[in-house]
Amino acid sequence: MDLAAIKVQTMTYVYDLMNEAKEHGFKADDTWEVSLVSETDRVRIQKDYYPAVASKAFSDILLQVFQSVKSALNSPLSKDEELMNSQTILNSELKYIIAFNPKRARH
Repeated sequence: MDLAAIKVQTMTYVYDLMNEAKEHGFKADDTWEVSLVSETDRVRIQKDYYPAVASKAFSDILLQVFQSVKSALNSPLSKDEELMNSQTILNSELKYIIAFNPKRARH
């Protein structure tokens, strides 16, 4: 596991999220919903919500980057997310970290 790569990807992604939030006028109670998704889900979420920020990470560090992003955003992991492992990611074809605000659906 490459800790430097995890840290860089996490910092870059969180920086991008903060820029998007500022650019789109997020209020204090506007939050990012962060998930690990497949290609199909990424396309659907980006079609249904704006802004939606997706990032593809190498599969060997995807879970660690996801957990680090959630931690950086003070967003607790769900029970399912706590149970995720590299096999879950491969079996579900999870390739992207995506963040969106559920209150900002496209019309």
